[in-house]
Amino acid sequence: MKKLEDAGFLIARILMPVLFIVAGWGKITGYAGTQQYMEHMGVPGFFLPLTILLEFGGGLAILFGFLTRFTAIFTAVFTLITAFIFHINFSVDGNSINFMKNLSISGGYLLLFITGPGAYSIDRVLNKKW
Repeated sequence: MKKLEDAGFLIARILMPVLFIVAGWGKITGYAGTQQYMEHMGVPGFFLPLTILLEFGGGLAILFGFLTRFTAIFTAVFTLITAFIFHINFSVDGNSINFMKNLSISGGYLLLFITGPGAYSIDRVLNKKW
């Protein structure tokens, strides 16, 4: 059963950050447009590098199981915050589903924060709980 659990953690860590890695890369390649959109939504553009760091860098960290608990809790909180900033207007098409998606993602990252990365991770190789 332990091997199945470890494989499950690895699969989850591969699947969970895909959205963040892709979104982070999109922000890197579309920096100016993303900054304009953030400012239009009332978020200062100087937060964009931190957003990229969390989405792209944090996504890669989760993928490889490095600083997993630390990154997972920040990602959970970040995703909740973005739900309330960018998806709270349910009269806009897609916002209600994106709001619920963010809640679900936050729940998954909270669970990853609690459980840790599993056996197949850099954290486990380094014997770190962070």
